[in-house]
Amino acid sequence: MRWENRSVWMEFAFLAYPSCSELRALCFLGISLVYAFIITGNVLIVMSIQTEARLHTPMYYFLGSLSGVEICYTAVVVPHMLANTLQSEKTITLLGCATQMAFFIGLGSADCFLLAAMAYDRYVAICHPLQYPIIMTLTLCVRLVVASVLTGLFLAFQLVAFIFSLPFCQARGIQHFFCDVPPVLRLVCAKSHIHEQSVLVAATLAIAVPFFLIAASYVFIVDAVLQVRSAAGRRRAFSTCSSHLTVVLLQYGCCAFMYLRPSSSYRPEQDQLISLVYTLGTPVLNPLIYTLRNSEMKEVIGKVVTRNCLSQNT
Repeated sequence: MRWENRSVWMEFAFLAYPSCSELRALCFLGISLVYAFIITGNVLIVMSIQTEARLHTPMYYFLGSLSGVEICYTAVVVPHMLANTLQSEKTITLLGCATQMAFFIGLGSADCFLLAAMAYDRYVAICHPLQYPIIMTLTLCVRLVVASVLTGLFLAFQLVAFIFSLPFCQARGIQHFFCDVPPVLRLVCAKSHIHEQSVLVAATLAIAVPFFLIAASYVFIVDAVLQVRSAAGRRRAFSTCSSHLTVVLLQYGCCAFMYLRPSSSYRPEQDQLISLVYTLGTPVLNPLIYTLRNSEMKEVIGKVVTRNCLSQNT
């Protein structure tokens, strides 16, 4: 099929799903349980932050926004993965593939920018505590969240528009569970150094730039904390950052491995496993990390669950 004559209804086929029906059923059950936990955990975080007045602070506002983005991020991919585990034909149209990739990459990039905004919040809270209420206003928090989402989506739509303007070969089998950048790029016929560099630039803007901002924030944070004379004070200051830093290392480690490397190092089986980590693993761990390491969040979530159970019984 010639590129200029192709239709938006041209189909790609996903080849990474197991052929054994029993194994597919097991995958469906496992992914369903994980997805249910992701939705439940993140919805509880959003509800707790909205209903509890003492959590109406910039730190928890960013956490609630991060949970909301995580819900949308997984909803772009996971329901389609669940449907494919049960269907005999695991296909997606050209338009559907482009749409899925755009929102998956866009919301994933928004995650990265939100983590940078959270690092800035911690920097102001620890390094400039007296000016914190003046600097971190609700208006600034809203602007940072909106800017994170819009910037992520803008970069993603630019990247996806570039990728899907390239000619695809006759073989349209994607060695993956969904439409991600590396496996789809392998189907492009006109491969060149320019194409790879264009993807690398987009990935650098979405991953490396926020990570640099986070690293810079933590340099100032560590310097400020080390100047605290009390050991208890240092532990308290570091404890407010530990959850965020754990999520940052997990998120950026997987994303950097997938996108900040040459396409020649692509290994389908290895990359499929890594993609499951940042598609399912990170959204699962976020609620756990931010609740198990935060006594205030655990207390409020317990209240929300108890209140909902009592209202249902009533």
